[in-house]
This record gives sequence, C-alpha cells and structure tokens, in this order.
Amino acid sequence: MATVVGELRASYAFVERNINLTKRYWGWEVVWLIYGIVNSLAVTFIGAAMQQISGQKVDTSFLVLYLLIGTLVWSYLSVVFDAISEMITWERWEGTIEYTFMAPIRRSTHMIGTVLFAIVYGIVRTGVILLIVSAFFHVDLAKANLLSGAILLLVGSISFVGLGIVAAVLPLMFTERGSQMTRVVEAVLLLVSGVYYPVQVLPGWLQAVARVSPATYVLEGMRRSLLDGVDVVGLVPYLVPLLAMGLISIPIGVTVFSWAERAAKRSGTLKRNG
Repeated sequence: MATVVGELRASYAFVERNINLTKRYWGWEVVWLIYGIVNSLAVTFIGAAMQQISGQKVDTSFLVLYLLIGTLVWSYLSVVFDAISEMITWERWEGTIEYTFMAPIRRSTHMIGTVLFAIVYGIVRTGVILLIVSAFFHVDLAKANLLSGAILLLVGSISFVGLGIVAAVLPLMFTERGSQMTRVVEAVLLLVSGVYYPVQVLPGWLQAVARVSPATYVLEGMRRSLLDGVDVVGLVPYLVPLLAMGLISIPIGVTVFSWAERAAKRSGTLKRNG
C-alpha cells in the first residue's frame, strides 16, 4: 500500500510540473483555446447555415448539435493525444530529458502523471469551449444520456492513452522528424474518424482505416448517447472495441517505448534535438 501511495505522489509531481509549464506558456495556451473556440463556432455556424446553403429544409438544430458533439469530443481527444505523444518533445524543449530519464523513477510513474494531467486539462479546456459556444447556440440535451456518455468518454480516454504512448515513441526514435510524424498521425485520425461527418461517406478503403481508430467509436457512441439517449447497454458495440484497443495498445506502447528509451540511451541520441 505504501508503495502505491508513493508512486501516486511521484506521479502527481509530473502533474504539478505540467501545470507549471502550462502557466509558463500561458500565452500559447490562450492562443490554442481561442483557436478551439473559433473552430467550434465556425463548424457549428456551418450547421446553422446549412438550410440557407442547400436551399432545402434541414433540421438545423439537430445538425448544430451533431457538429458540436464532434468538435468538442475531438477537442478533448486531441488534447489527450497531444499531451501524451509530445511528452518527449516537451522534455527536449525544456532541456530536462536527461534529468527525467536518468532519475530513479519508473517510466510508468512518468506516464501516469502525464496521463492524469492530459485528462484533467482536456476536460477543463473542453468545458470552457462548451460554455462559450453555448452562449451562441441553444444546446438541447433533453434526450441525452449523460451517464452513458461519461462512461464512454472515460473508456475512450483509455484507448487514446494507449495510442498516445505508441505515438510518443516516434519523437524518441526519430529525433529530427518524430514530432512532425505525430502530427501526421493526428491529422489522419481527424480525417477518418467521423468528426464532422459519418464515416460511411468515406471511400471504402478509408472506412476500413476508420474502424481501427478509437476516435471513430468514441464519436459514434457519444452521438448515440447524447442525441438518441442510448444507455450503457446500448453502447456495448462501442465500449468493447475501445476496451480492446486500450488493453492492446497500452502494453504495446509501454513495451516499445521502453525498448526505444534503452536504444536512445545506448546510442547517445536521448538529448539530441536535430
């Protein structure tokens, strides 16, 4: 028990450090928050204007909510993914990578602290965006099953944690281009996961790619729970794949990350910036 408490305290040290980094770069945080707000509003205004654009009768209230769910869920998932996948990049930027990776702590302690910060920060930022967007649009959640939506988002977070750890290996292995590669992965997820449209409109080969993206199941499940009021039992077809992806990707990510860390230490590229 004492060991578990000690590990949690050590993990919280990384949470606190990330909070301090956020405060230090508060200007950039404001920029990304404004960008998230503007992006959400822009996409939602497209839904509100669809009847005028198409010249056909459209249920704009449903469309606005459909698009808003997509933008908010993706905003949260992308924050989780970025915070975890860029933990190596942040260490290099701050010049602390050698201190962190040579410190007598488990790598799991480092990752748990990063994950906790990512989830809390993602929830807070997404909540702020929702509050501001709600001032422009009437968000009707009368049919929503908030409990099933929260459970789905929690399970989806686990799957994205695994994906983020796998992506974090790229900056560790590819010093010059690893960070750019993680952005490419995120861009592909945005394209194929049905953030703004059903995946059924994609070409067949992209639909196959969409089915291996955890974001696809999170977005479809969240829309079922918030638009149709589906309960937890009805979300099983989305929860099972998400759990499976998390249980598979997290151990794989941790294993590959540990191998890449040892290789970087042996080759002397751990601190290399380019």
